[in-house]
Amino acid sequence: MIECKNLVKTYTNGDIKTTVLNGVSFKIKKGEFVSIIGPSGSGKSTLMHILGALDTPTSGEYFLDGNEVSKLADDELSDLRRNKIGFVFQSFNLLPRTTVLRNVMLPLLYSGKSQLEREEKAKACLRYAGMEENKLYNLSNQLSGGQMQRVAIARSLVNDPAIILADEPTGNLDTKTSAVVMQAFQELNRKGHTIILITHEMDVADCANRIIHVRDGVIEKDILNKPKDHFLP
Repeated sequence: MIECKNLVKTYTNGDIKTTVLNGVSFKIKKGEFVSIIGPSGSGKSTLMHILGALDTPTSGEYFLDGNEVSKLADDELSDLRRNKIGFVFQSFNLLPRTTVLRNVMLPLLYSGKSQLEREEKAKACLRYAGMEENKLYNLSNQLSGGQMQRVAIARSLVNDPAIILADEPTGNLDTKTSAVVMQAFQELNRKGHTIILITHEMDVADCANRIIHVRDGVIEKDILNKPKDHFLP
């Protein structure tokens, strides 16, 4: 599903060049749950932006479902982000004074579906993500952190993406709530979803079936993992 070949990312500021990724190569198969872990400044956030089609590499190739993403035009990249990638962010990125249901419906606005079809699809994704049905008409700023992250997960699923890309999804959550959210990701993976999770926390990374360790812009280790089932110690 994903293949990265010798990815290099260099930022230029005047005469100063900083290489953040330096020859990164790996493949991710459909249905895998992969954590990419590394300390601040390791290059994992830059790699996440490239995998999410939010940035392009300076050199190297990135293929998603056989398409070379690094050569797509801006409008093609927008279509790819909308239709192939579901994003889950640390800060949830929900509209605060908008209902749970409407937050999840939002990516379907230009889908050509009717209002009723959009509502039914959003409700199905919210159920799938384990969101309580009596919360669907609450404003998102009335929810707990764990509930907001479940809404964000539901929103990421609504366009039936090829992959779910989660960037530090437990970063704003306490340990108990983090456990619930990570169990939700594990359940989604068991149902066949491909998940790539970016984190700096080993306890979070340990929930995946494979862990890619990034340091100083290179892959330090790429190992198969027996995931924790419950996240909590």
